[in-house]
Amino acid sequence: MEKIRRSILYVPGSNLRALQKARQLSCDVVALDLEDSVAPEAKPTARQAVCGALRDFGAREVVVRINPLSTPWGADDLAAVTRARPDGIVLPKVDDASQLASIGGDIPLWVMIETPRAVLNLAAIAAGGAAVLMLGSNDLLSAMGARAMPDRRNLWGAMTEIVIAARAHGLEAIDGTFNAIDDGAGLAAECAQGRAFGFDGKTLIHPSQIETANRAFSPDENELADARRIVAAFKRPENHDKGAIALDGRMVERLHAKGAARLIARAETIAARRPSC
Repeated sequence: MEKIRRSILYVPGSNLRALQKARQLSCDVVALDLEDSVAPEAKPTARQAVCGALRDFGAREVVVRINPLSTPWGADDLAAVTRARPDGIVLPKVDDASQLASIGGDIPLWVMIETPRAVLNLAAIAAGGAAVLMLGSNDLLSAMGARAMPDRRNLWGAMTEIVIAARAHGLEAIDGTFNAIDDGAGLAAECAQGRAFGFDGKTLIHPSQIETANRAFSPDENELADARRIVAAFKRPENHDKGAIALDGRMVERLHAKGAARLIARAETIAARRPSC
């Protein structure tokens, strides 16, 4: 069954209240964080708390973002988290595929693309053991010496390359965070943009963002109705041997029928999911 990863909520590993609250939230993936949201002096305690909390989230996917292996905490994070067996390990500040090869193991690696070198090495990273590619937009903009733009125009190139690398190697692609917690319209627009680029879901920094991401990365009724019309049209006897047909005043090819079938299957998987809380 397809994994559904519309909403990936970062939860600070040092915030026990947030860890408890996350058990009741409707995000698809809980991302327990040991990196940016945890102060240096709190990292050992957070590591212990996160490893102890991994089984508290029911059937949902739970991943852990460790500190970069180049930091004083990275190696200890990796060793402890590997023993605790999350559903995935989120690796920040990855520059090239050799960093993945040095980790090994059988836990899926969610690789953050947040440095210029990572963007240049995307094909090798995607082929080198990554399970998921994640845009780290804040760090990437900083490393570029760039300013955030309302339409993310200066990230369009990287966004496209991440999705292309992911699709070329059968991986999922996750969009970066939206920083303005109180801007619901801005979040909705950015989620819609991310989906239009081909991303499968979005990382989030606050529980209030979950519903918007879940809605944006789910097929809506109009999309499903159109998908069903396409699939049904190609099932008609007169269209069995055709590579393209006319439907609703447009040309539709078999590649569109395959995409429509995938969309329907995704909607059915979402509908069959049990509530996360």
